Amino acid sequence: MAPKFGTSGLRGLVVELTPALVADHVRAFIAACPMGTGLFVGRDLRESSPMLADVVIAAARGEGVDVTDCGAVPTPALALAAMGAGAAAVMVTGSHIPADRNGLKFYLPGGEITKTDEAAILAALGRQAGTGQGALVRNKTAGADWVARYVTAFGPQALAGMRIGVWSHSAVSRDLLADALRGLGAAVVEVGRSDAFIPVDTEAVPDWARTQIAGWVAAQGLDALVSTDGDGDRPLVADATGAVVPGDILGQITARVVGADTVVTPVSSNTGVEASGHFPRVIRTRIGSPFVIAGMAVGGRVVGYEANGGFLLGFPATLAGPLAPLATRDSLLPIIAPLVAARGIGLAAVVSHEPPRFTATDRIEDVPTERSAALLTQLMADPAALSALLAELAETAATQDLTDGLRVTCASGRVLHLRPSGNAPEFRVYVEANSPAEAQALLAQALGIVKGPLVA
Repeated sequence: MAPKFGTSGLRGLVVELTPALVADHVRAFIAACPMGTGLFVGRDLRESSPMLADVVIAAARGEGVDVTDCGAVPTPALALAAMGAGAAAVMVTGSHIPADRNGLKFYLPGGEITKTDEAAILAALGRQAGTGQGALVRNKTAGADWVARYVTAFGPQALAGMRIGVWSHSAVSRDLLADALRGLGAAVVEVGRSDAFIPVDTEAVPDWARTQIAGWVAAQGLDALVSTDGDGDRPLVADATGAVVPGDILGQITARVVGADTVVTPVSSNTGVEASGHFPRVIRTRIGSPFVIAGMAVGGRVVGYEANGGFLLGFPATLAGPLAPLATRDSLLPIIAPLVAARGIGLAAVVSHEPPRFTATDRIEDVPTERSAALLTQLMADPAALSALLAELAETAATQDLTDGLRVTCASGRVLHLRPSGNAPEFRVYVEANSPAEAQALLAQALGIVKGPLVA
């Protein structure tokens, strides 16, 4: 599949992310969007990322833009540093997708690009390369500043007495995550470090990873285990039994800890946020952080989060210390806030206080986009086809939501949501039920039914 550009950035196979293609997108970004004081560049730990970062830097400097190279650093740390300097940013990362793919994420001086910016960048492709001589400097503190933000906000004893595992794998955030937990007073145990890139999708944690996590938690006597995806903007948190806490539940808990009164979240997040009664206003959006950010424009004590756990703080919160807004998807806040709430009672107890609504999701990979679109179109246009699919799940439809894909609330209260991925050749299946086990069983059944027509 040829590289694709959207609000999640440019993504594609490494062999197709040629220097010419990458440089063209960088030049278009510079032409279409404000650069502020310059361009900050960061990268994840994929083997291909240093080379692609060099291309980004060279292209920007050729346009006369001053570049700050932050090296290997998490996406939210790069965004924090760039926004603090009033600069734009490009992160070289493929996030959670396999190592044979990579991509670029683009940030304005004020945060992530919007759909309007996306259109402007696409319209600016094909420009001649410049002959400028932009300056190049290094920033070695972006990661440490990201950690300090949360140690200052929560205090150095916030996690005292807790024993927390860090599944390092190949996440660019791994050492900084451990530093943050230690800075908050926790005892940290590192597990699963890897020199080879491991794609970890925190929204669809596979069975092998869940088994491994449960084994580490038991063997090490951990109060919790945490990790992130490859570029460090999505959290993964497991409790003292090794059970992975869904990202949207982490979002609900974090929103309460920081004192939000308005929550903006996509339709794929569980409905417990409304049922909890904690938040006077809940706004639902399409899936993707640009849509969440747009919804957060209502202002006030507003936060946003996605089902993958990425959290956006839209107001200046006060905890043990001040916590400034950060208008980009972040992993550290939704890791730390639930752990702070769990101190002394355990994370499972904190989760049990949330309404019993649980999501599960997975994807069917290597599905051509046109095939995904054809299946979804058929199910939306043909009631008989949808009824037949639901009948295989022993369900009937009660309501439908077409905000983003096809989301069906069944007569039983369970939810089935079908949607092609917006940035990869994948078909996403989301479900919601009253328990994690029920959600996982429903997901497995739905995947089996949907896979047939997609891969036939």
